[in-house]
Amino acid sequence: METIEETLLDLGNNPYIQALGVLLVSLILAKLTDWILTRGLTRLTQKTPSEIDDQMLAMIHKPIYYSVLAAGLAVAVTLVELPAPFDFISFGLIKTLVVLIWLILGIRLILLILDWMTLQPERFHIVQPDTKPLFDISARVILFGGALYFLLISWNVDVTAWLASAGIIGIAVGFAAKDTLANLFAGIFILAEAPYKIGDFIVLDGGERGRVTKIGIRSTRILTRDDVEITIPNATIGNSKIINESGGPYVKYRNRIPVGVAYGSDVDLVRKILLEVAQEAAKEGGVALDPEPRVRFRGFGDSALLFELLYWIKEPVLKGQIQDLLNTLTYKALAKADIEIPYPKRDLYVKEMPK
Repeated sequence: METIEETLLDLGNNPYIQALGVLLVSLILAKLTDWILTRGLTRLTQKTPSEIDDQMLAMIHKPIYYSVLAAGLAVAVTLVELPAPFDFISFGLIKTLVVLIWLILGIRLILLILDWMTLQPERFHIVQPDTKPLFDISARVILFGGALYFLLISWNVDVTAWLASAGIIGIAVGFAAKDTLANLFAGIFILAEAPYKIGDFIVLDGGERGRVTKIGIRSTRILTRDDVEITIPNATIGNSKIINESGGPYVKYRNRIPVGVAYGSDVDLVRKILLEVAQEAAKEGGVALDPEPRVRFRGFGDSALLFELLYWIKEPVLKGQIQDLLNTLTYKALAKADIEIPYPKRDLYVKEMPK
């Protein structure tokens, strides 16, 4: 008659009992890991001002729990030593389950991170409501591609031929859509470097000037002062010189008006008149007094003393309006002070009248 020790030893050597023990241990480890994540790390994440770490932790702890259980199940299947077809199918199903669990987690994390970055445009210029779908789709393609790769490996499928085919197809697609891809990557770089933003006044190489109304992945739209909307491919903008009139330390924009007065004019009086003109224009709005307007005596022309009135306007959109106002006030003020604005004159001499 077998003793209790021999009976226990036989049970310990039983692969099914060993598999059951492994499953129980994996269940305990999964519960312990889940408790550490939900109780221990939660206290740390609650001390941070951001909520994204709490949300990420809430998403991660379940996949880790199920992954530990799956690892224990895989060890248990090994101990049982199922027949050839069944052990292959069992391992394949377990690996497939783990890959799908982490694929779903990856998609949820990507959506969470993109939403969080979209709400902070001052920190993440490249992720905006217009560009969020691009990053979402790109991340999903990468995740699905990686998941498919690991699924094929799980079922012992040779992926070398698949990867070679994918490379050839990628090259063909790249040549066929090179213009679209050029606009796409240029749009990403524009959003990343932020040479301009929506609402800025920009001037392009071709002379187009207007307010940026939309920055898309493929193109940028600007609204000119004629209320005409121009759509420009991002690849064109990426290879052009861009003047951002709204850039710099503030939105204010400096403009200048050249003024020529006749030789013999009182230069101090001219300087005073131009400054008074700028002060008067500031009262009507548009011209900024900080920084204050300035007058520069630039040089001696062929028939005039060359002055320049430098002034700042509150925003670039007012450039034409303020220039018209200052030209009008300058002409009236110089005429009132009897200061001549020279212009080309021609004298015609008739040497002899026809007979």
